[in-house]
Formats: sequence, C-alpha cells, structure tokens
Amino acid sequence: MKDGFIKVACATPKIKVADPVYNAEKIIEIIKETGANGASLLVFSELTISGYTCGDLFLQQPLLTECKRQLGKIAKETKGENMLVVVGCPLVVKQKLYNCAVVISDGKILGIVPKTHLPNYSEFYELRHFTTGKDLDEILWFDEEPVSVCTNQLFVCEEIPELVVACEVCEDLWVPLPPSTYHAMAGATVICNPSASVETTTKETYRRNLVSNQSARLLAAYLYADAGEGESTQDVVYSGHHLICENGSVLAQAKRFTNETIYADIDVQRLAAERRKMTSFPGGKTDDYEEIPFSLKVRKNKISRKFPKTPFVPDNRDERDKRCDEILSLQSMGLKKRLEHTHCQHAVVGISGGLDSTLAVLVTARAFDMLDIPRKNLVCVTMPCFGTTDRTYQNAVSLIKELGATLKEVRIEKAVRQHFADIGHDESVHDVTYENSQARERTQILMDMANQYNGMVIGTGDMSELALGWATYNGDHMSMYAVNCSVPKTLVRYLVLYYAETTENKKLSEVLMDVLDTPVSPELLPPVDGVISQKTEDLVGPYELHDFFLYYMMRFGFPKAKLYRMAKLTFKDVYDKETIKKWLDKFYWRFFSQQFKRSCLPDGPKVGSVAVSPRGDLRMPSDASPSAWI
Repeated sequence: MKDGFIKVACATPKIKVADPVYNAEKIIEIIKETGANGASLLVFSELTISGYTCGDLFLQQPLLTECKRQLGKIAKETKGENMLVVVGCPLVVKQKLYNCAVVISDGKILGIVPKTHLPNYSEFYELRHFTTGKDLDEILWFDEEPVSVCTNQLFVCEEIPELVVACEVCEDLWVPLPPSTYHAMAGATVICNPSASVETTTKETYRRNLVSNQSARLLAAYLYADAGEGESTQDVVYSGHHLICENGSVLAQAKRFTNETIYADIDVQRLAAERRKMTSFPGGKTDDYEEIPFSLKVRKNKISRKFPKTPFVPDNRDERDKRCDEILSLQSMGLKKRLEHTHCQHAVVGISGGLDSTLAVLVTARAFDMLDIPRKNLVCVTMPCFGTTDRTYQNAVSLIKELGATLKEVRIEKAVRQHFADIGHDESVHDVTYENSQARERTQILMDMANQYNGMVIGTGDMSELALGWATYNGDHMSMYAVNCSVPKTLVRYLVLYYAETTENKKLSEVLMDVLDTPVSPELLPPVDGVISQKTEDLVGPYELHDFFLYYMMRFGFPKAKLYRMAKLTFKDVYDKETIKKWLDKFYWRFFSQQFKRSCLPDGPKVGSVAVSPRGDLRMPSDASPSAWI
C-alpha cells in the first residue's frame, strides 16, 4: 500500500489432523479470501498442512509425501495473488525431518525456514520426531527450482524497501534469545511466527505480552498465527489466538476458539523511522543472511488502521488518569530539584486565568508541598491590561485563594502606554507591537518581583505554543524554569481536568472547571462587550490538528503527504480536507520559521516521547529550509 502501510493477516483453517489434501483446500480458500480483502502478507499456523498434533504419524512416509505434494499445489495457487504467504509444513531434508515455515509468493516457494528450538517438556514431544534447524543450510528442489532451507533468510520487497520479512516458529519466541532478535538486527522489520500454542488458563495474557514485548524490543511488526480448531484434543486444546503487534502495540488479536482470520495495517515506514532514530539499535549484521527478493504491486487499499485524534492523550479513562498523575509528578519533581538546588523558598508565576498558567500554578503548589515550603511563598501575579476580561480575572483570583498562595495584582496599562509613548507607537494600531509590548512588560515585572523575593519565575508556556512559535520572544517565552515546556496543549486540558476531579477542595474544583470552559486566548486585544475577542485557534489553527501533526512529524518523521492522508482519515467528521491542508501548511511554515525561539528555551522537564528542547530532542538550526517538507 502507499505510504508504507501493509495490510497483513493471520489465519488457520479448521483442519483435519493428518489430512494434507483437505487442509490444503482450506488453506487455498483462505489465501483467496484474504487476497480479495487486500492482504499483502498472510501467515498460517504451525504445521498447517499436516496439523500440529499428528504425533508419531509424522514418522510415516505417506503423510510426509502428501504434505510436500500439497505444498507444491498451494504454491501454484498463489500465482497472481500479489501476496506473500507463510505456511507451516513438515519437510524431510537428507533423511531428517524438520518443522518448517515455508515462504511462498506468486506461484513459487521462496524459502524454507526450519524451527530452531524444539520443546520436549510437558505436553510437547517434538524431539521425538523433528530435528533442530540450527546450523542447517541445505537446498530442496521444487519443480526444478532450488529452495534454500536455513534459518537466516530475509525476504525483501523490491517495491517497498522497508518491508523485510523473516520467520521463526513457535517455541523459537519463548526462549531467552529468539532467532527473531538476530533477524531484526539483520534488517527484518516484520517477523512471522507460525505457532501451535496450547491453551491453558492465564496463558492468553502471557502470550499477548510476550508477542507485544518482542515487537517492542525489535522495533518490528510481529505476526503470530496460532493453531486452532481441528487440532486433536486428545490431551490439550488449541484456541487460534492470533496476534498482530507493532512496536509494542497490539493492532489486532483473534477471539479465541473461533478460528477467526485477523487483519491489520502495519506501517513499515514508521518502524524504519524508529530504527533510524534509536542509535542503540544494532543493524547491518547481514553477513550470514541470504536475501531473497519478492515483488508486491502497490495496492489502493483503504486504511483500516485508526489514528487517535489526540495521540498525546490516552483514550482509556483509567490509563489517561494514570498518565496525568504521572506527568504532574514529573513536572513537580523537576521543579522540586531546581528549587532544592537553588535553595529557593519563593516562586513567582504570572497568572492569567487561562489553562497554561493554571497548570503551572498547580504544579508549583505540588512541588512546594513536597519540600514543605509554605504555599504563601508561591507568589501569583495577575497583570490586567487592555484585553483582560472579568471572567479570567475572577478565575485567577479564586484559584490563588483556594490554593492558599499569595496574590499580587499589578495593573500594567500605564506602563504599556508610557512605553508606546517612548517608542512612538499609536495605541489605536492593534498590531504585533501592541500585543508584544504587553507580554514583555509582564515578563519584566515577573523577573523583577522574583528578585524582590529572592525566588524564581516559573514559565507557563506549553509545547504546542513552542512548536508554533506562539510566544512573545523574551516575553512569555522566557522564565527561570518552564514546567509546561513538553506538555502539548491537548494534554494541558486533561491535566487540569484530572486535578479538578481528584482534589478534595470543591470550590477549587469549580474554579478549575470554569477555566477549562474558557476559550484559549492571550487576551492582548480589547474584549468586545466584556467577552474575549482574540481566540488563539482562530488565528493559529486548531490545537488538536497541530498536536496531531507535531506528534507524527517529530516522533516518526512522516512526510507531508502521509500526515495529510492520516489527518483526513482521522478528522473526516470534524474538518474538510481544505481546512486540514490549510493548517498543515501553516504548521510547517511556523515550525521552521520559529525555531530561533526554541533555540534559547529555559530549562524544563521532558515528560513524553516528543519534546522540543534544543538540549535534548530537537537540535535544529534556526535557518533550516522547509522546502523538502512542504
């Protein structure tokens, strides 16, 4: 598919034990069905053609001969299907029997990967029938074509260089050092595992964690196809618990005991981007690997994969609450260390009644509590001017009262008007000078008051504003420690909401809820009829879109076309495509043009996987050209 998305599937037919002809028919039916549904990669369960539970029948020549014959038939049926298929089959190589994953494409067998680790404990007796494939390097012939039989094989897509497939078989995953570890180090981005995992109580969770964790360690997609209905239940039961995971996330899993075929859209460009970024991930160890090319025509599939509208905010309520508590702790601990180091007993925060300054005050109060510093030492300064509304002013006053902090009010109209006179600016011209003069006056007051109290100014600006440069240089852009610097705007709202819902102070909760209900605004232009006239998102664009763009650009380096495609799918019920494109263009322009502001940011704690600190996550020149991105 376009943009690195690959539709993959895991399946197992309802087999008949030791009936290769019947099983092959069902396998072919599933190949046709999944191909029609757009799958480009399909993985079947372990020993699919024979069934896993044949026991000593694996030693019988008729079964093995028929399995090989049906494997050839299955291979021919893939001609023109435009997919890579991995199927399990017992195969004899030089008088030894091997449990194999067979890779097939466009009518041909591309390679055979034998199982390395053979379980011979509890209900498993594989050493009774099979030989380990470790160090095996042989050739089998199919229709006068040589096929490699070895563990170290990479199947490389010619059209999509990031799609590199490797195989291991069942137990190979359950050992301390799985073969897939070496496969990934050699360049495999997708691991296929035909498996037959016995179902017992509690094993489902362990299996899911095992597969998802391995995909995370390998920065890979992991396709785990499990044996299911039809296998012998003489002593055990198989559930068909298929799993498709990508870098730790479970994209799809089958409902057990249903023989359900599962699908997912994996993103190999995303995986490749993660590996480029993570310099500790080893690569290039391909000396002892054989690379087998295969071809896939690019399909025009619709993406079934979902992208969260707020990638910084978990959808699940319990998980979101846990995340919020953790982030508040990270912010507070960061400030706590800075206060301890400087022996600071006072902090000064500019309080506006908006979300960002509210969060900064809440975090500072927590840090003070950790250090047993009286909250009265938290000096919150409200500085009304031309754009201040009564609603935000009253919220700021009430917030400080309920927190037990100290409120100071400094009206700045006279100072700003004097400044206008000094520089010869017409007050009736509401341009950037008019706006920024207010922001810089406020910062001067905060800095000087911090000197008065022998304290430090706590910054309130969030990461979304920093990404867009929506801050006045040397105004609200500057502080002595910036607690919100890696918190995106979409997350700020939930942090304040979490505090409101968990505080025992009912009045404080009510104030916070009204702050949440107030439009986001810098309040630098005069209100109209007492109501905020300057709404940030009308000027700079919706923060939910900008945070979406920021996450996927910074985290994975996705190009503009891919971001646009993903945003259209995700926000199709919210914004039309012209609106999305407009703000995407604005995002790129602002992100590149405003790097100079980020190059001299104050210190502040990183709380998530994306941050814009020039000392940490974004070492970017201020004069870089955005042409290649735009």
